Amino acid sequence: MFKKLTSNLVFALFAISMCGQTIVSTNPENRKVILEEFTGIHCVFCPDGHAIAQAIQDGNAGEVFLVNIHVGSFAVPSGNEPDFRTPWGSAIANQSGLVGYPAGTVNRHNFPGFEQGAPGTTAMSRNVWANATNQILAENSYVQVGVVAEIDVQNREITVHVQGYYTRDSPQGTNLMTVALLQNNTLGPQTGGGMGNNYVHMHRLVELLTGQWGISIPTTTTSTFVDETFVYSIPADYNGVPVVLQDME
Repeated sequence: MFKKLTSNLVFALFAISMCGQTIVSTNPENRKVILEEFTGIHCVFCPDGHAIAQAIQDGNAGEVFLVNIHVGSFAVPSGNEPDFRTPWGSAIANQSGLVGYPAGTVNRHNFPGFEQGAPGTTAMSRNVWANATNQILAENSYVQVGVVAEIDVQNREITVHVQGYYTRDSPQGTNLMTVALLQNNTLGPQTGGGMGNNYVHMHRLVELLTGQWGISIPTTTTSTFVDETFVYSIPADYNGVPVVLQDME
């Protein structure tokens, strides 16, 4: 038995497009958005950040993808609380320059004047996420990315096939591709959520199939074709939090 996933298993740290033609389209399009939100179960303002990010995604269907990263002191569980942290979160948060929670990055891009911290950093407060999103969505992409993923439910094994096609030259000689596995619909506590232990946690980062910073794409010129397949065995739980295969993204 297989479960097919066609949502945002893949996000690239360069311009993104998810397309339906075979796997990848060769037609130029505008960029997509990956909004990474740094959050935690004890962060009182994080539910507001979750709602803002979800509204941005809902208003840009198929254009905006969310990744919630539980990290920092607000993510530390107490007693029997679930531990939503990952081995990857601290390094991602540290390179963003965040100074408060919730914080978010849009395509890990710097938006001058929007920085939450020092000039040149990427973390932003929630009041400017929509503005940053609109800026990215208006830009031309230079690479298309497509993905097909299936889960072998019996063996708990996911296979992700990713293709990329460069419609023009990348500004960088090398790009990085990251494949992220998320989990939705996990009930748990959330300060400020008003739902006790039944707050619905969405878009939780649980694993990076390509490691901390992704795999290198060494050729990034027009007409370059990228074809990669990743196979990963999904555990029964992450930090004791059960994995529900139907809720993986």
